Amino acid sequence: MDFCQFAQAKRASPNIRGPNVISPTTFQHTNFPVFRLRVIAGDLANMAANTIRVAAAQMTSVHDLAANFATCSRLVKEAASAGAKLICFPENFSYVGDLAGDSVKIAEPLDGPIMKGYCSLARDSNMWLSLGGFQEKGLDDGYLRNAHVLIDDSGNIRSVCRKMHLFDVDVPGSAVYRESSFTEAGNEIVAVDSPFGRLGLTVCYDLRFPELYQQLRFHHNAQVLLVPAAFTKPTGQAHWETLLRARAIETQCYVIAAAQAGKHNDKRESYGDTLIIDPWGTIVGRLPDRLSTGVAVADIDFSFIDSVRAKMPISQHRKPMEFWKSGSL
Repeated sequence: MDFCQFAQAKRASPNIRGPNVISPTTFQHTNFPVFRLRVIAGDLANMAANTIRVAAAQMTSVHDLAANFATCSRLVKEAASAGAKLICFPENFSYVGDLAGDSVKIAEPLDGPIMKGYCSLARDSNMWLSLGGFQEKGLDDGYLRNAHVLIDDSGNIRSVCRKMHLFDVDVPGSAVYRESSFTEAGNEIVAVDSPFGRLGLTVCYDLRFPELYQQLRFHHNAQVLLVPAAFTKPTGQAHWETLLRARAIETQCYVIAAAQAGKHNDKRESYGDTLIIDPWGTIVGRLPDRLSTGVAVADIDFSFIDSVRAKMPISQHRKPMEFWKSGSL
């Protein structure tokens, strides 16, 4: 049986109430870091109907597909034990090569054995998986696609987003990167309905291009933005949190940013700071250690999304593209 069949997503229908008075409260899970959770004034039954728990994973992927799969499997169990129904993994979750060209060599189509294993993991654990940055085999043997794959709790692939913006950068004080030398760029904006709201899928370097996130929110109705990444240490120290909070504030969306962390090998190191950010720009989930392997857990509060957007209706205040065109004449 092929557990990687593509499936059509059904529109999520959360029981969203109007704007509510909210107050920040801190919760502590026995085996997970502290996170801040916004509690809606009212009875617990209504609160439960308007929230759903998610997790973001942090890990240090290596040159070993089986070892990375074992780490992902363990993190899925940790997230499930904390009550999460979705876990988001970082870019390159399944593999980070030691040498140039290694990732192209192991690249597979989405119906290959690597992805089938993750589809089975989703089905067996009854969890949705956001797999950011899978090495999907490209049209040319010398290229791959950096694919963000969303799998539902039945083991079906619901959506795939290929990384649009490729990391061709001379990082100050670090290395020169030319992702375009082995990666085919994507050209589709991807948003998909789920039990966790309408999800906007992106990958890593996409984060620096706010127009993509504006499209996801205002033209594709995204409520939650997924940003799996393997940021370099210099760029992560300088910009990671700032960019993520900006994307959350300017779109009034939750942002889930799963990060690679620490040294993968002698040549490559990632900036680890896995975050979950609410539509007001508040960090509601975070691992306390940037180098640790683990999960950050928080609740998506649909009523809070509704409240922020109702009280500050930027979707109504935005100027249309025609306004800017006429203003430049």
